[in-house]
Amino acid sequence: MTTLIKQNDLIDSVADALQFISYYHPIDFIKAVHRAYLEEESQAARDAMAQILINSRMCAEGHRPICQDTGIVTVMMKIGQNVRFEGDRSVTDLVNEGVRRAYNHPDNRLRASVLADPAGARRNTGDNTPAVVHMELVPGDVVDVQVAAKGGGSEAKSKFVMLNPSDSIVEWVIRTVPGMGAGWCPPGMLGIGIGGTAEKAMILAKQALMDPIDIQELRARGPRTRIEELRLEICDKVNALGIGAQGLGGLTTVLDVKIRDYPTHAANLPIALIPNCAATRHAHFLLDGSGPALQTAPSLEDWPTITWEAGPTARRINLDSVTREEIATWQPGQTLLLSGRLLTGRDAAHKRIQDLLAGGQGLPPGVDFKGRFIYYVGPVDPVRDEVVGPAGPTTATRMDKFTEMMLAQTGLMGMIGKSERGPSAIEAIKRHRAVYLMAVGGAAYLVSKAITGARVVAFEDLGMEAIREFQIKDMPVTVAVDVRGQSVHDSGPAEWRQIIMKRQQAPA
Repeated sequence: MTTLIKQNDLIDSVADALQFISYYHPIDFIKAVHRAYLEEESQAARDAMAQILINSRMCAEGHRPICQDTGIVTVMMKIGQNVRFEGDRSVTDLVNEGVRRAYNHPDNRLRASVLADPAGARRNTGDNTPAVVHMELVPGDVVDVQVAAKGGGSEAKSKFVMLNPSDSIVEWVIRTVPGMGAGWCPPGMLGIGIGGTAEKAMILAKQALMDPIDIQELRARGPRTRIEELRLEICDKVNALGIGAQGLGGLTTVLDVKIRDYPTHAANLPIALIPNCAATRHAHFLLDGSGPALQTAPSLEDWPTITWEAGPTARRINLDSVTREEIATWQPGQTLLLSGRLLTGRDAAHKRIQDLLAGGQGLPPGVDFKGRFIYYVGPVDPVRDEVVGPAGPTTATRMDKFTEMMLAQTGLMGMIGKSERGPSAIEAIKRHRAVYLMAVGGAAYLVSKAITGARVVAFEDLGMEAIREFQIKDMPVTVAVDVRGQSVHDSGPAEWRQIIMKRQQAPA
């Protein structure tokens, strides 16, 4: 018997799933983060996880995005051989129409991040299409669909290697993870694909990230297969690196390690590694011809009640009057609450500034970085009475190559982003006695509540990458690199790696 799938059933199901995962974390993820939060001993990492959990509940209540980077969409479909789709539009066209409707939803507009002509003009498509669609024809009369929205920060940390058959998978992963930095916003998951060919391994890793978090159950019953042994070994050894939440140092870096494998050539051992961030977003549904498959809202009782306070040692900073003498007193790991005016800018804005300065044209009218701070952010468009949508930080290392220029030629005093800075940026920060501050990735809606005003001041054509001026009130940040070039992303993990190592070596 043939099952007829109506066009709008697939479109509506995809659109509903993408809206749903933009503001509801999977419950297994919430429970895993809460468990890690309760067990965490590093105060910096614990504070970061508290903000992630608070942000998650706010998004579940307010139906606004968990992260300002609402991702590039991946759809994995298993289509039954007895299924027929209504009409003459391709399945990919129907999926893209669902993406289009989800990202342009008037009550919860999502950020369009997809660019056409990636090696050329890099023009924003405006509606986050096209999605990346994988289809497989299987026996049956239903359509099995998995939908994910993957942020650029974590996707950028994807790794692939073709090992020799005798090489150690575990050793390669443990060597690789520290080099990924914190731009993938830990704590999260690692998806690992083993075998097949190069492209098959990458797909396996992405599919693995769709599986539920169950490492604690696995640990309790014990491994039954080599893959389960690998999951436990890699999870324990990655956490022993001490990277911790947001790379600040701590006990939990990964919540789970998911692995899928496939037969491979005798001469090869393909290994793919893809992390999922603190804005883990995926959903699953089946279409059987009876209508659209809509997601069921979880209960808010599934979210823990978490509170977070900046603490008695936090300093309130007025960005409109802060001086270089004052920032020289800030210490790595210190919590600051920022108020005042703040400029924004990401990759495209920095490149345009570079071109203007190189051409002797100077900065655009109304843009003056002298003695000011820049926030690396591309916010979601506001809805209803919002002044700005969710506005969490983007990965700061992408701006490293512009840091010397900005500090030397514009008078910029400080930067705010997520994750660590590379050696060249830290050297420039030290040379110009500037600072780098870190906001929590995966807490975009929470951060946006500290923004009381927003206006575009330059490069409006860049959309979410335009330069804006934010008026902020008590925006929480951590001093990540001080004027002496000391980085908390170096000192924090190093400290916790030693703590964990000593505990492992201690007599039972």
